[in-house]
Amino acid sequence: MSEYYLLDILRDGQIATIRLKRIEKHLREKLANGKGGGAQRASEVGRALGELRDDNSVRVIIITGKDDVFTMPPTNYGHHGNPGGDWDIMSGVTRAVEAMCTIEKPVIAKVNGHAVGFGANLVLACDFIIACEDAVIADHHMSAGDLVIDGEQRGSADHCMVTGDGGSVFAPLKMPMNMAKEYLMLARPFTAKELAVMGVVNYAVPADQLDAKTNEIAQRLLKRNAYALALTKRVLNKQMLANFNLVHDASLGYEFLNFYMQTQQAKEQGKGRGEDRL
Repeated sequence: MSEYYLLDILRDGQIATIRLKRIEKHLREKLANGKGGGAQRASEVGRALGELRDDNSVRVIIITGKDDVFTMPPTNYGHHGNPGGDWDIMSGVTRAVEAMCTIEKPVIAKVNGHAVGFGANLVLACDFIIACEDAVIADHHMSAGDLVIDGEQRGSADHCMVTGDGGSVFAPLKMPMNMAKEYLMLARPFTAKELAVMGVVNYAVPADQLDAKTNEIAQRLLKRNAYALALTKRVLNKQMLANFNLVHDASLGYEFLNFYMQTQQAKEQGKGRGEDRL
């Protein structure tokens, strides 16, 4: 098993749980290779899914967060421009998103708290979503400082970017298109309870029922024939994989282009945010 900095893999019989750690400053400083936390997390998620996909002792995978947060991005981001760093970000995100489209084993999102940014799109990629009813799910890329959760600004006020880490792949498949546009283009936060009404979340439950409901679904899956589950998921995910092939490279490429269009030089020229023209 590989070494991970930003997640743990826990095992209980035929169930494996990927538990995402919170990206705190002190944790980022401990990363031996010096990569940014968000980019490293996506890379590690892709690698973990690959290992669990090849582990025949694992039949069901659960993805959850640590403590009372699923994922929460930092409020400030560095700029691109280092080819090696940019490659790590692009390849790490792509492998994670592609892995969610191709893994045959059932994956359950156990949303124990707010899921913002990459984690929100990871949730939407899962086969089953079981969430605390008051957990907020939001994509921060287009927030422009307007995304406020629990009275705090989330996401960067300095950037307004194309969603390149899976949102454009998964949101239109899980939401009506007009709501997917509101979710992505306005960075609208939804509670799990709201998404359950829309049919996006399978179960929105009180926090003290989250463990039991997740375990119930996992055990019901384990009663099914493993090959039948795998082949059924492979068929159902063809649409998801097709959408990945159709839009992911474009959305990730446009996100990088957005960064370069919003450099400090562009902002000083008054052309960094596109207020005066398309």
